[in-house]
Amino acid sequence: MELAVVDLRAPMGERAAAVAAACESIGFFRLPLDVIDRGVAEAAWNAASEFFALDEEEKRRVEFPEPGYPYGYSPFKYETLAKSLDDGSPSGPDLKESFSVGPDCSGVDVGDSSHLWIRSPSIWPEQPIGFKVAWTAYYRALTSVAEDLMATMSVALGMPEDHFAPLIDRPITSMRALYYPALVAPASAATARSLRAGAHSDYGTLTILRTDDISGLQIRSAEGAWVDVAPEPDTFVVNLGDSIAQWTNDRWPSTVHRVAITDDRARQSFAFFHMANWDSTIQCLPTCLEAGSSPRHAPVQAGPWLMRKFKATVT
Repeated sequence: MELAVVDLRAPMGERAAAVAAACESIGFFRLPLDVIDRGVAEAAWNAASEFFALDEEEKRRVEFPEPGYPYGYSPFKYETLAKSLDDGSPSGPDLKESFSVGPDCSGVDVGDSSHLWIRSPSIWPEQPIGFKVAWTAYYRALTSVAEDLMATMSVALGMPEDHFAPLIDRPITSMRALYYPALVAPASAATARSLRAGAHSDYGTLTILRTDDISGLQIRSAEGAWVDVAPEPDTFVVNLGDSIAQWTNDRWPSTVHRVAITDDRARQSFAFFHMANWDSTIQCLPTCLEAGSSPRHAPVQAGPWLMRKFKATVT
């Protein structure tokens, strides 16, 4: 599948039209990697690669301290993303490792003390040297990109450019690097139904993803078929999350996707999961509701929604 490339340097009307076309059709598009400083992108990517190359004992020093903790190292087969769909889809545990950090990277206070789950501190590894600095710079660079995208989406939806601004000024965004080890042994009965990442939709506003040159990302089409997305390491893949689907009354879909075993070689990716503020209410926009019709989704608060979906995935 070819994804449209959006130029964020284009005039607002032009890029809003491009975003609208992509979002109304499949909910996925690309951005050039140079939308942020290339050195910042490479430093964070390389730090992730060096971390995953550490021995298991070293990585487990920053493992999730308890089930349901949102940040830290997630060992191989710890998570089952397909559980988040709540549709009974069968799936074994995901064949991946990950490392996640939270909104404390931004330096912005995300809310009061009642939001203890999302305020959980990120857990930083001692190795490789410079890991925290590289990741924090990358997080903040992509935060700016996400804010630009949300303004563009607002215009594309017929709303003022700053409509989303007060709803995302204290975002509970997280960031996660993922490592899919090479698969060299025959699948056992326990893992035969596993994927590298099970079928799921993302939970927040949008995801900004970087991948290497190994295939595996697949999008579920409107007809239910799984369609390959060719890897392009010099671009970011952007996809919409459930919050945008709810805001737009499903006019813009939060498309289900997965990472299939299309190549046995090791694979790495890096996902920035942009979210609204913890206490932002996600409800149908007036420009997305036809006269006389009712919203397809009940209003939800962004934070509790995210927490419920995340905790459902723990194996």
